[in-house]
This record gives sequence, C-alpha cells and structure tokens, in this order.
Amino acid sequence: MLKAVALGAKGTYIGRAYVYGLGAMGEAGVTRALEVIHNELDTSMGLCGRRDITNVDRDILMIPKGFEGDWA
Repeated sequence: MLKAVALGAKGTYIGRAYVYGLGAMGEAGVTRALEVIHNELDTSMGLCGRRDITNVDRDILMIPKGFEGDWA
C-alpha cells in the first residue's frame, strides 16, 4: 500500500484482507484485519522516516539505476 501511494495512487484496495477477516471471525475479524493493515503501514512509514501519509513520495523507493519508467 505504501509503495502505491508513493507512486501517486490516491487510494488502494484492501478488499482481500477485509474478506478474509470477515470469513474467519466475522465483524471482529474485519476490525482485526484493519488494525493489522494500519500497524504495518505505520511501521513501514516509520522505517522510511515519514510521519504523515501526505509526505510520502517517490523518494522512499529504491529505483534501479537507468530505469526509464516515468508515471508522473
């Protein structure tokens, strides 16, 4: 999810985690799945040195030297 936002996504899909949580434990499973996603995003942002999702940009990505892709 963090990589998608860094590449310019306005949002990402988390439906699979939502459905797995719902199937496993019902409403509590969905809540737990969302908590896990939140904690992992928080940890990933911290490791990248970012505190706010609005400050995430392509600078956090390791782009190979000579890479020609330009999606901006």
